[in-house]
Amino acid sequence: MNNITRRTALKLVGSAPVAAAMAWTPAEAEQANARMQQAQRTAARQGTPFKPKFFTAHEYATVAVLADLIMPKDERSGSATDAGVPAFMDFMMTDVPARQTAMRGGLALIDRLCERRFNNKPFVNCTDAERRQLLDDIAFPAKATPQTRHAVAFFSSFRDLTASGFWTTKMGIEDLGYQGNEFVQEWEGCPEAALKKLGVSYEGD
Repeated sequence: MNNITRRTALKLVGSAPVAAAMAWTPAEAEQANARMQQAQRTAARQGTPFKPKFFTAHEYATVAVLADLIMPKDERSGSATDAGVPAFMDFMMTDVPARQTAMRGGLALIDRLCERRFNNKPFVNCTDAERRQLLDDIAFPAKATPQTRHAVAFFSSFRDLTASGFWTTKMGIEDLGYQGNEFVQEWEGCPEAALKKLGVSYEGD
């Protein structure tokens, strides 16, 4: 990947619409998350770190930094990497050539943009301020220019994939405060405050 030029990266990203190429279903996300958790348990038992099957070492490091900028650690929960999002993404890439092309080209394009701006440094070697400067230019579709539109499209899809990965993990579910899948001994109905907010009532049932 380090030898991919900006022109080649643009061709990879532009070979198919990024949003379509990196689209996924909830079932795919759940399956990837289950496979990720199994792989992490296996790695933990063997005392070895998780080894990605699709990403190169450089790509995987880039994915981790980018995902943590999108979803950093806060007072409620850990970061995207704490939740295992990079591993989740690695499994999402499996056996889907269009998705692989869009991801590989997008990561290469991020590097090329950084190298042009910041003294030939790839994204992972940039300072935090430099990384954020780049993301400020590609994080908002309304601000896309002809020069950044491919990077904007890639980042939007990458951000969505980060969110899908995070909020389908145990950490993400706890972060949302989800209270489903619990046995309720006695159902007393929807709280009155919620009924009022929705503008409905039990009258007439």
